Amino acid sequence: MSASVSTPPASATHASTAGSAPPTAAELLEFVRRSAADAELIASLPLDPEGRTWVRLEGPGGSEAWLIGWPPGTGTGWHDHAESVGAFFTAAGSLKENALAARLPTDGWKTLELSEGVDRERELTVGKGRAFGQNHVHEVLNESTDEHAVSVHAYYPPLPRIRRYSRTGAVLRLESVERPEDWQ
Repeated sequence: MSASVSTPPASATHASTAGSAPPTAAELLEFVRRSAADAELIASLPLDPEGRTWVRLEGPGGSEAWLIGWPPGTGTGWHDHAESVGAFFTAAGSLKENALAARLPTDGWKTLELSEGVDRERELTVGKGRAFGQNHVHEVLNESTDEHAVSVHAYYPPLPRIRRYSRTGAVLRLESVERPEDWQ
């Protein structure tokens, strides 16, 4: 993965109001929708042909937000965002989200066998997005063979950790736990 070091245009920052209530998932979705519609912001993201690129944005109410470029054939792998609620919105290209419609225990396990019927699949083309709650397990993919995708993501509270999983059939295995200091 390669990180972008560019600074987003001034229109990309949406200042938070001091003393306001934490943003809801619906408010995060509205923020990422507005940001994805900002042509200047989307054009500011340098795209790498091999690795994802990203620029940190100022999200509403102290949230963590990112503009992310996805080369063809890239994805996140299975993960969650721990206690954070979030939202993402596709600004260019198309993303696929595979998710689990099941509440998983948050701690104290390494391997789980998933029940039938918990898999959900969404195609998120330009102008489509979604919000999600705490401990939402998913993977996001750009399955195109020739087109970059660009999306905007926001999380509140700022990501305290990301749990990464591997999946073989119905078996989900916790592989690692990353903390913000691991991403610096």
